[in-house]
Amino acid sequence: MAPLTITIIGSVNMDLVTLTSRIPSGGETLTATSFATGPGGKGANQAVASSRLSRPKASSPSTNTHTPDITVKMIGAVGADSFGPTLIQSMKNDLIDTSGVKTVEGVSTGVAVILVESDSGENRILLNPGANYSLRPENFLTPESLGSPLPSLIILQLEIPLDTVLQILKTAKEAKVDVLLNPAPAVKLPDSMFPSIGHLIVNETEAAILTSRQVEEVEKEGFSWEGIGKEFLGKGVRNVVITLGGKGAYFAGKEGEGYVDAEKVERVVDTTAAGDTFVGAYAVNIVRGKGGITKEIVRLACKAAGRTVEKQGAQSAIPWADEVERVSKS
Repeated sequence: MAPLTITIIGSVNMDLVTLTSRIPSGGETLTATSFATGPGGKGANQAVASSRLSRPKASSPSTNTHTPDITVKMIGAVGADSFGPTLIQSMKNDLIDTSGVKTVEGVSTGVAVILVESDSGENRILLNPGANYSLRPENFLTPESLGSPLPSLIILQLEIPLDTVLQILKTAKEAKVDVLLNPAPAVKLPDSMFPSIGHLIVNETEAAILTSRQVEEVEKEGFSWEGIGKEFLGKGVRNVVITLGGKGAYFAGKEGEGYVDAEKVERVVDTTAAGDTFVGAYAVNIVRGKGGITKEIVRLACKAAGRTVEKQGAQSAIPWADEVERVSKS
C-alpha cells in the first residue's frame, strides 16, 4: 500500500513582524510594541500545519518516536542568503521532507513584512516574493516533477507565479493527483482552471474576487453563500470551503453543503496563519478519509484554526495534533 503523502508546492518566506497598538496613518510614526522574525510563507505555513496536525508533539525532532501515517513534502525555493538555511532547518524541525526546496543563487529569499494590530489581532502584509518566483512552469511538465511516488494530495497557493500554478494543475490532472488550491493572494482565475481543482479553500475576500463580486456585497450581514458555492461547483470544482473568520465556514460538495460555527477562542491575539492552519487540518483529514468534504472535516479545521489565533506569530502559533483539543484548567 502506497504511503499517504501531502506535497505542498509554494512559497517559503522569512516573516518580519511588528506588533503595534494600531496601524499608523500616512506620514505618521508610531513606536511599536515589539519586533520579531520567524519562518513563514503560505506554502511553508501550510506544510508545517499539515505535518504538525498529522502527529503529536515531541520534545524535539530527534525524540519524536511517533510513526506518522502521512509524509509531508515541501517543494519551493529560497535564496542563497542568511535566511535560506534557517528556513530549511526550521521545516526539517517540523519533520517536513525538504529535499524539494532548492537554493537559488543571485536572488533573495522571500520576505513578508507584517504589521499586527494588537487591539484587534488583524494583520497587514507586504510581500517580496524573491526566490519563490524562480519556480517556473517548465519545472512541472511531467508527473515525476510532482514527486515519487506521486502524492496523495498537492496543496497550492498563489505566492508563486500564476502560470506555474496553472501548469502544476494541468500536470496533476493528467497524473490523476488530487489538488487543493488556496488562491491567496487572490486574483481572477481562468475558468479552464477550476475543473482541475479537487478542493478550493477561500476566505470571503477571495471568494468575492474569484466570482467578480464586490467585497462589500459578500460582507453584508446575512449574506447567503449558497449561490457562490454552487457557482464554484458549476465551474467544475469538486469541493469548496469558504472560511468566514469569526462566523465559521461554509462548505459544499457532492456529499452536501452546510455551515460550521467558528471555534470558541479565549482571545484573538493574531490571525496570521489561521487560514494556513485550516488548510493543513483539512488536508490531513481529506487524505486520511480518501473521500470528499464532510461537516466533521470542516469542523476540525475550524477548531485547529481557533487554536492558532490564540497565539502570536505564524508557524510558531500552529498547533500539533494533540494541542487542538482544549486542555481543561482545573
